[in-house]
Amino acid sequence: MGEIINFKSNGSDASGYFAASKQDDAKSVIVIQEWWGLVDHIKDVCDRFSDAGFNALAPDLYNGKVVKEPDEAAKEMMALKLQDASKIMSGAVDELISRTHSEKVGVTGFCMGGGLALVLACNRPDVVTAVVPFYGVIPWENAQPDYSKLSANVLGHFAEKDGFFTPELVRQLEDTLNGLNKQNKLIIYEGVEHAFFNDTRPEVFNKQAAELAWSRTLEFFNENI
Repeated sequence: MGEIINFKSNGSDASGYFAASKQDDAKSVIVIQEWWGLVDHIKDVCDRFSDAGFNALAPDLYNGKVVKEPDEAAKEMMALKLQDASKIMSGAVDELISRTHSEKVGVTGFCMGGGLALVLACNRPDVVTAVVPFYGVIPWENAQPDYSKLSANVLGHFAEKDGFFTPELVRQLEDTLNGLNKQNKLIIYEGVEHAFFNDTRPEVFNKQAAELAWSRTLEFFNENI
C-alpha cells in the first residue's frame, strides 16, 4: 500500500499518492488521474504498479477534491488550468526522481489524465522516455501538446465505442506522430467503451480488454524506461 506525500511544485506545495516498489532497481512511473480526482481507483493503479516492480506517484491535480457525478467532474476538469496542472505534474516528476534516484520515468494516465500524460511527456522530454495514454482527452482549447518536443515512445489504449476520443481522433493522432517520426503504437480495443480499464465502473469495465492493456503497459514500460 502507498501513502499520501507532499512535494514542492514550482515553489508551491502539492501532494500525491506514492507507492514504492520493494525492488532496489525498480523503474518509476507517474500516474495521472481521471476527471474524478485522486480517487481510490488511481491509488489502486499505483499499488498495482508497485506490486509489478515499479515506483509509482499520482499527483493530486484537484488539491484533495474528489467528485462522483459526471457533471461535477466536467466542471472540475474545465476549471483546471493547464499551466497549473503542468507545474504539479512536472513537480511530481522531480519528486519521483529524487525519491527513487531514477534517471528516467514513464507516464500513464486515464481520460483527462491520458491527455495530460502526453502533455507531460512533451513538457519533460529530458526524463520521460515512455508514455501510455488510456483513452486520453485534451478538452482545453489551445492545449494541444507540442509533439515535436516528444522524445518518449508512445503506447496508446483506446476504445472503439468512445464518444470522447473517437477512433477517428486516434487515427489523427497517429498521423500527427507518424508525420513527426515519433515512435508510437495506438491500439483501438473493439467493442469496449470509454473508461474500459476502470474496474470501479461496472457499466463500462471490460475485464478482458483491461487485462490485455495492463500486460501490454507493463511490458512497454519495462522495455522503454
